[in-house]
Amino acid sequence: MEKHRIMIADLVIGTPLPWDVFDSSGKLLLVKGHVLQHERQIEILADRGLFIDAQASGKKRQQVEQQVERPSALRMINMINRRLEALLVNLANETGVQDKLLEVATALVRVAASEPEVALASILHNQQCGIYPIRHSIDTAIVSALVARSMQKPEDEVILVAAASLTMNAAMIRLQEKLQHSDAPLSPEDAALIREHPEEGVRQLRQAGVTNPEWLSWVMHHHENEDGSGYPFGKHGADIPVNAKIISLADRYCARVSSRNYRKPLLPNAAFRDMLMVDKNTFDPTLATIFMRELGIYPVGTYVRLENGEIGVVTARGASTTTPKVHALIGPRGAPLVQPLKRDTEKPLYAIRDVLTEDQAAMRFSMHQLWGSAAAL
Repeated sequence: MEKHRIMIADLVIGTPLPWDVFDSSGKLLLVKGHVLQHERQIEILADRGLFIDAQASGKKRQQVEQQVERPSALRMINMINRRLEALLVNLANETGVQDKLLEVATALVRVAASEPEVALASILHNQQCGIYPIRHSIDTAIVSALVARSMQKPEDEVILVAAASLTMNAAMIRLQEKLQHSDAPLSPEDAALIREHPEEGVRQLRQAGVTNPEWLSWVMHHHENEDGSGYPFGKHGADIPVNAKIISLADRYCARVSSRNYRKPLLPNAAFRDMLMVDKNTFDPTLATIFMRELGIYPVGTYVRLENGEIGVVTARGASTTTPKVHALIGPRGAPLVQPLKRDTEKPLYAIRDVLTEDQAAMRFSMHQLWGSAAAL
């Protein structure tokens, strides 16, 4: 049998399998027609390797993909979160790590490409999922992949950018989680671990079987700065790989908008402003412009007050970086609306007046309520 590898994103919960599924050695795992009941089954299968008969992956597979509703993007992101944590926490004991991590990166790139609004909204509204180090790496990978795709990079390169983002902090997952629950000043030992984590991360990834030189280079250089003030090598400008610069900018943005136990998150537009004011000499201004264009001044998921007094959430990008689509949830007089109302902020009545914190917005909603089945849990 000629084998064809499939990805975890190809398996749909609650839908009969369109093929027999085999492990890497050719052993039959599941027969055609079997219905997967929960995400844990998919995670267990991914550990064994997912292969089908190559002859079954042509027209039949295309027909099935056209007929079957794809799984919830939010549910897939949460599954990727659990899968990535299992791989990185146990990195030293995993086998076939490069292929497994590329599979996770591929699934995340597919999700971000098919449902970019849900993927971006998850950065702000899915922060309860998993531990901070893993969630932050996934958030960074979503932004990096969307920016890389907007720059028309080849799909294989976009996947590698996502893989590097997912593994950029492989050497300090436990330290990041410890720091997430502490507001104490950094100890000299912890500060040294942070400075060393790009080199140590590359060493651990190599030891685990990651051999792709570009991937490793982007992990190594994701803390280098345009003005030479970064680490570990203090490189300048053109000496820093462009994709490492993309990951660096995404890393900074996602860190600023994430909630920590010791501080509140910055508002998304304030995070951009903070980067431009505080970090302006450390990043490539051309890339910053691309980021702003891709995410918008008011990124998806931002709480806003409109000119007519309504309060809502940015749910999609609009015609320009300053005119996104918004769903209003609170009426002009402060009463909750019966259902979300879509507003086009290009119209003066619905222009964005203020950006609000979660506490200021004082509203409750589910992502499913605003983004539909693509954000179901």
